[in-house]
Amino acid sequence: MSNKRSRSAFSLALAKAKPASGKRTWFYVPYDQLNDAFGPLSRLSPTEAGIVMVEAPWKAGRRPYHKQKLATVLTTARHFALEQAERGVAVRYMVSDGSYAVALREAAAELGPLTMMEAAERELRVDLAPLVDDNLLKVVPHEGWLTTPAHFSAFAGPKPPWRMDAFYRGVRRATGILMEGKTPTGGRFSFDTENRERWRGSPPAPPLPKFAVDAITDEVCELVTRDYGDHPGELHPETIPASAADAQQLWRHALEACLPSFGPYEDAMARDERTLFHTCISGLLNLHRLLPSAIIRDVVAAELPLASKEGFIRQVLGWREYMRHVHLATDGFRILPHGRSAPDVDAAPSHLGACQPLPAAYWGRPSGFACLDTVVADVWRDAYSHHITRLMVLSNIAQLLDVSPRELTDWFWVAYVDAYDWVVEPNVLAMSTYGVGDLATTKPYISGAGYIHRMSDYCGACAFDPKKTCPLTRMYWAYLARHADKLAKNPRIGQPVRALAKRSAADRELDAQTFTRVCELLAERRPVRPADLQSTDSRG
Repeated sequence: MSNKRSRSAFSLALAKAKPASGKRTWFYVPYDQLNDAFGPLSRLSPTEAGIVMVEAPWKAGRRPYHKQKLATVLTTARHFALEQAERGVAVRYMVSDGSYAVALREAAAELGPLTMMEAAERELRVDLAPLVDDNLLKVVPHEGWLTTPAHFSAFAGPKPPWRMDAFYRGVRRATGILMEGKTPTGGRFSFDTENRERWRGSPPAPPLPKFAVDAITDEVCELVTRDYGDHPGELHPETIPASAADAQQLWRHALEACLPSFGPYEDAMARDERTLFHTCISGLLNLHRLLPSAIIRDVVAAELPLASKEGFIRQVLGWREYMRHVHLATDGFRILPHGRSAPDVDAAPSHLGACQPLPAAYWGRPSGFACLDTVVADVWRDAYSHHITRLMVLSNIAQLLDVSPRELTDWFWVAYVDAYDWVVEPNVLAMSTYGVGDLATTKPYISGAGYIHRMSDYCGACAFDPKKTCPLTRMYWAYLARHADKLAKNPRIGQPVRALAKRSAADRELDAQTFTRVCELLAERRPVRPADLQSTDSRG
């Protein structure tokens, strides 16, 4: 166990900023609570506060996390520690030889019992539970959330099936956000129907800002390259908003350059503009480097088109909060209406019985589908892509292939800078793969080539014609046929299932053959080519 790294730029800077000793109230600050503007730390004088922070290689080594994700978490934590020391807070920064609990037990033995806000991640709560039981760690409510379990029960319902739209309407009414008395601003709670325009190059998409790489970030990137060089993904230190000032710079960019055009192009996708008008702040939000309450106040006060304003607030106040509550209420999908799985293993529900392995294409092997290969390349470069590429390319194609929901969830967990269990599991297990049925969403989110062609320019770079030969369309029909028994009564997708009856026997046979052939090729780590499917085009 060590509380510093000898002669490192970080340890030297921390020692230089070390505040005067004295009686302190000690808190544990986890890796995703990196802000002094909320919680107990915000109410205590810096000269009275002490914080313990822990780096645990145990955590970084549990999964093959994207290098950019590791570097972002580590350098952001180190910058936060320095910021606190510079304002007078006593800082104990520990590098653990084991889990977080190992380090904190040692810290509590020296400093006395510690206090922390409840961990957002279930995985961390489980690790720290023995310290809570031993009265070495006192847990107080997490003040970064905008809603409570009582809100969830009142608005989404006390038991499943839960629905986000009902929750969102209730929260809007309860908070008064974008409300004029009892009426939603603009007369509607959602402007989702105005968020579906294809982007054709105008207005121009703003480039993301870049940040100065200081000695702390440079050192972290060297550490990641040295200790986690076998992890996937590229490392781009100049794109990491490491300091509090960097985080604010990114948010100002998002508010001024992105959000004015965010609304109409929220669902658009483009090869050469990976982020379009998305704010790219989700990673900072999930570290609480930016506070959800603060950014919502800024958005409400800003001069923005209502569709952009509401669309953004729906994501933060609605979907983000809803996903957290679903995860909490199901204990990470270990408590489900049909039974309980073992609490010491990852939940692996699969309502439709999908169990195929994730293809190597998701790790960068060419698939032959321009949409998939483009988005996968974006992810391994940036540790990010926006929500429609996640839902309607990555997850959609995985569903059409009957990929295991657990395997896809774990892939997202390691690949994305903003992925933590409380957000990635409900987004993938519950929404993207329909892995828990209608518990929290109304239908599987699937499509053939038509949606991707309509909302992107990916098809222009593909060997397949989206209207004639793209196998995704036949795979869509094959998916409906395989799962018709469980989907026929679903009011959101029952009509397409019933339309199967109008497809000829020959078409249905070709649908099934296309699915089988594509699965075979991807399992063999081979790209799908038109010549491989000459007798199985997607017409009809």
